[in-house]
Amino acid sequence: MKLQGTGLIVVIIIVAAILITPLSFGTVEYGHVGFVKRFGNLQPTQLGPGLHMIIPGIDSIVQVDLRVGKVEADATAASKDTQKVHAKIVVNYIVDRNNAYELLTTVGPDFEDKVIHPSIQESLKKVTAKYTATDLLDKRDIVAQQTFDASAQKLMKYALNVRDVNIVDFDFSDDFNKAIESKQAAQQMVFKAENDLKRVQIEAQQQIEQARAEAESLRLKKLEITPELVNLKRIEIQQKAIEKWDGKLPSVTGGTTPFIDVSSMK
Repeated sequence: MKLQGTGLIVVIIIVAAILITPLSFGTVEYGHVGFVKRFGNLQPTQLGPGLHMIIPGIDSIVQVDLRVGKVEADATAASKDTQKVHAKIVVNYIVDRNNAYELLTTVGPDFEDKVIHPSIQESLKKVTAKYTATDLLDKRDIVAQQTFDASAQKLMKYALNVRDVNIVDFDFSDDFNKAIESKQAAQQMVFKAENDLKRVQIEAQQQIEQARAEAESLRLKKLEITPELVNLKRIEIQQKAIEKWDGKLPSVTGGTTPFIDVSSMK
């Protein structure tokens, strides 16, 4: 009976060991750093990627992702000319490995909601207040850079390194959008009118230049006409008339005096 009881105890121990053993290990994923949480307290020792022994039922592992993180935020602000601005912002960040423990103990694992989103909102409001709504549209890259600078400075104290800030969309009130459309339409009309005026001016100038060229050509031709040239032209005309004459004299000449046919008198 004693042997049977001992065997049962051994079996129980083996079964318990089999059941407990998986609970005695925790895993830290690749690209993460882990910390052991024991009785609600976070231990400062960092755990690298891989398998780690823990006390079942007492310990657990809290992980922090050290890869590039992405936060998308819908922010609302106001421009310098008091236009309401809606913006969609994308922020890329990385957790500083050396200060990951401090981030968890001072902020917590939900640091994106606690510090990143509010920082983006505050930074955008600070930047947009410097520009009119129209300037915000024209200088989006500059606004994004200044928002990056402001948010990076705020988040640095939380062990968060901002990598990029991109403003993927800017939107304003319906009234402002309509005003922008009307302004653009008016600018297009002005641009068209200016182009039409330039075209008319160019065509008029071309006509003036053409008239000047024709006048100059006539003037030069008049300078070329001399008495000698007139006599030469007269001689050329008479020569051509002689060449065409068939040797017969006309019966009559101009006026009332009849022309006498000499050949008939022979």
